Amino acid sequence: MTSSAAAHPYIVRASRQTGDYPRPQLVRPHWHELAGEWDFAFDDTDAGEAARWYVEARFERTIQVPFPFESAASGIHDTGFHPVVWYSRRFGATELRAAGLNPSTDAGQRVHLHFGAVDYRARVWIDGRFVGEHEGGQTPFSFDITDVLDLTHRTAPEHTVVVRAADDPLDAAQPRGKQDWRLDPHSIWYHRTSGIWQPVWLEVTGSTSVTVLHWTPDLVAGTVTVRVDLSRRPPAGSRLSYALSFEGEPVLEASHTVSDTSCTSILTLPAQRNGQAAHELYWSPEEPRLLDATVTLSAGGQALDEVHSYLGLRSAGVGQGRFLLNGHPYFVRSVLQQGYWPESHLASPAPSALRREVELIKQLGFTAARVHQKIEDPRFLYWADRLGLLIWGEAPGAFEFSATAMLRTLSEWTAALERDHSHPSIVTWVPVNESWGVPQIARDPAQAAFARSLTELTRALDPSRPVVSNDGWEHVGSDILTVHDYAADGATLLARYHDAAAVARLVAGPGPAGRRLVLPGQAGPGTDPTTEVPGSETPGPPVMLTEFGGISFAGHRTADDDDDAADAAGWGYSTATTTDDFLARLDNLFAAVEASTVLAGFCYTQLTDTLQETNGLVDETRTPKAPLARLRAIIDRKHPGPTSEPPPA
Repeated sequence: MTSSAAAHPYIVRASRQTGDYPRPQLVRPHWHELAGEWDFAFDDTDAGEAARWYVEARFERTIQVPFPFESAASGIHDTGFHPVVWYSRRFGATELRAAGLNPSTDAGQRVHLHFGAVDYRARVWIDGRFVGEHEGGQTPFSFDITDVLDLTHRTAPEHTVVVRAADDPLDAAQPRGKQDWRLDPHSIWYHRTSGIWQPVWLEVTGSTSVTVLHWTPDLVAGTVTVRVDLSRRPPAGSRLSYALSFEGEPVLEASHTVSDTSCTSILTLPAQRNGQAAHELYWSPEEPRLLDATVTLSAGGQALDEVHSYLGLRSAGVGQGRFLLNGHPYFVRSVLQQGYWPESHLASPAPSALRREVELIKQLGFTAARVHQKIEDPRFLYWADRLGLLIWGEAPGAFEFSATAMLRTLSEWTAALERDHSHPSIVTWVPVNESWGVPQIARDPAQAAFARSLTELTRALDPSRPVVSNDGWEHVGSDILTVHDYAADGATLLARYHDAAAVARLVAGPGPAGRRLVLPGQAGPGTDPTTEVPGSETPGPPVMLTEFGGISFAGHRTADDDDDAADAAGWGYSTATTTDDFLARLDNLFAAVEASTVLAGFCYTQLTDTLQETNGLVDETRTPKAPLARLRAIIDRKHPGPTSEPPPA
């Protein structure tokens, strides 16, 4: 059974970059999202595939897609262990026409079924015919389903899509981030997000279409390198054309022939030849300027495909012991963002919630967010691009070190780098956090080698951004030396980070968490220049305090009815009892961080309360725990400024 999803919060129409389209940097005007009610079944004995459920998909329950079955928003709200689940949904001529199918022609139209993310392993059938599978719970995939559809009759019967999703909660080799392996959330881990949890949509293209679009700016040369991948080799004489504009004014028009499935071109921006005016198009949190882009593939004077995109002109790097944005030192004021909602878990409750999250972070006075143990929804990154928020992109960690865990981590991380390459907001990559997946990195050369190889692979795939090899401790070849320190008082923080000498003493010791901060081969403050990070202008990398605070203040907590007593009591690294106490503790910690002469930035833990973790600046409903103006004055002590941001044009 299915029902219309016209009123569903995910059903929105977007022809260009409005933040609603699930893939905001490669947009086509016609698409149809398959959100809303799907049929659903648990398969706890994993008997469904042998019983051919994909042929006779008669599931008795229904679920709201794209919400995980563990969440209330799904309509199921079952947080138990269910390692295999099934979905089915019908679609027909109405949905296909909305996705761009032209009933009057058969000229090479191809129908694509896209999935934003399915956690963890998905197998997909159309009308009982297998169309493909994918492994990786936080990265997108798609299938060309044209050949399994009957498109010869414009009033053909409905088609049925069936999805089998497998997500073993006990599999420690699976990159799972903050998803708990225990039945109930404990410590810093949360309820699981299983199955379909990002949009599913239909899209129609021509027989040759754009599949990948990457933008890489070079501020020094005044150019943009663009990579375009095509679905197949184009017809002879095909051309790719580019039109870039800023606020409606043309910036560049260019075209060239294309004869292969992938091509890379360097576009020279005429406006950037004037070195005194080049900065007028640069992107930054303070001036998030975006260039609109249209890319057209044509042959014989006829357009084969046209996609809309955008890019930002900015550079990110390290040097002089600082983080560099557009070639200048930039102090990073960041907050840890879990991307978790009580009603929908890792899925956002609606696209608008992703915009509100970015706005809230900026209103609090932060210039950056470290998205923690999650490959965030691309629409969140769109709003970070458009509203101006620096992002640290981080891989979800596995919990064991094994060949299987390494292969899965490599696959999912490279897919994330491919998906998010062009977002100007992303300025740092973090493939490992706190030695998750490499727990014995300090004593096992194999684990150190894997962390180092992940770091080098990230640089090889994207040399345009700094890489943090292992956020918080036990660094190997990291561009930034990051420290996690949950000292409860400012005096302790100030003693550890006041100046370069203090930080050098800290690095030489076991570190605040009792873990070594650097391993052999990692440059540190005051080290010999021969060991400096490549591209750095000074010995040793910048130092950042990338987790601190974590003050629990549960006064605004709205606990789920099914939380146990321990969860309801709240959890944090220290505890405040009143609003005034909370503000005083925050002020004490932030004052110490600001007084450091060596730190290049910080990341406060954390933005929101999340289940039992009551250490957010706002509660789980995103309500600030103290007046917003007072929080902002503490967080951004030098520029408290207004407490609201103007809406985008």
